[in-house]
Amino acid sequence: MIVVTGGAGFIGSNLVAGLEARGAREIVVCDRLGGGAKWRNLAKHELADIVPPERLTDFLAANKGRIDAVFHLGAISTTTETDADAIIENNLRATMALWDWCAANRIRLIYASSAATYGDGAQGFDDDNSIEALARLRPMNPYGWSKHLVDRRIARLVAENGPRPPQHAGLKFFNVYGPNEYHKDGQISVALKVFRETKDGGPALLFKSHRAGIADGEQKRDFIWVGDCVAAMLWLYDHPGVSGLFNLGTGKARSFADVARAVFLALGRAPEIRYVDMPEQIRGSYQYFTEAQMKRLRAAGYDRPFTELEDGVARYVRGYLSKPDPYL
Repeated sequence: MIVVTGGAGFIGSNLVAGLEARGAREIVVCDRLGGGAKWRNLAKHELADIVPPERLTDFLAANKGRIDAVFHLGAISTTTETDADAIIENNLRATMALWDWCAANRIRLIYASSAATYGDGAQGFDDDNSIEALARLRPMNPYGWSKHLVDRRIARLVAENGPRPPQHAGLKFFNVYGPNEYHKDGQISVALKVFRETKDGGPALLFKSHRAGIADGEQKRDFIWVGDCVAAMLWLYDHPGVSGLFNLGTGKARSFADVARAVFLALGRAPEIRYVDMPEQIRGSYQYFTEAQMKRLRAAGYDRPFTELEDGVARYVRGYLSKPDPYL
């Protein structure tokens, strides 16, 4: 049995699809579905159970002899969420409780960290998981801080030979795009945002730059196709001897304008981009550049190539977004 927390979410539901495609038949999702269309992220897949988060502790206790691994992707992931108490309860305490349970029961744990832990990037994007290196990072919002607290706590436990799961692998996801992100409202990828703006003939709307030396639309992020994230998680599952904290991006920053042009190319249209002012409330915490250093995951043995931006966007637009049923 494999448990996926946050399994009805964007990355989680893609992982569920990947696990099922490779033959897993006992997949348990822990998530809340609510009253919207989030359930459709799971509608095509066979599941053993769907467990609400408040019942997860009881479920784990009742099934500990059957569980092989836990993929912990559940979190409050909205970067604009301001309720820090709720974020800490969900992202720090729930994660560390799961860590303690997996350690006590010798069950593998693969969990989500975030590139938001790097803050404005002043310290670079090297996934050095030493206590000293992590202490230098300064996340810029409560979400990134909560993920950083988990990374630091785990680094301390490992350094001091504290209790740990037999495999413990954290992944600092960079800017992920792909199918099943449709429920994310203001947190959708740039690719999906541009598609929605342009599919009926409109222009793409991108933020102007408010930083000297960076042109409008040339803000850059490390955009990664969600299928590449799933491939890396499945590789970790297949390599139980690999533990640590790893970046998960492509290692190649691309501009927002590059994403917009890729969407237009996939739609068969000439690019039409309009630049608008960035809201003042986010200007002080806006990341102008992210690029994952991928040496640690490569050194651990992961050698699969990452999808080029234009190829991933074309697959997304033509294979999902332009279809009557865009779900994986």
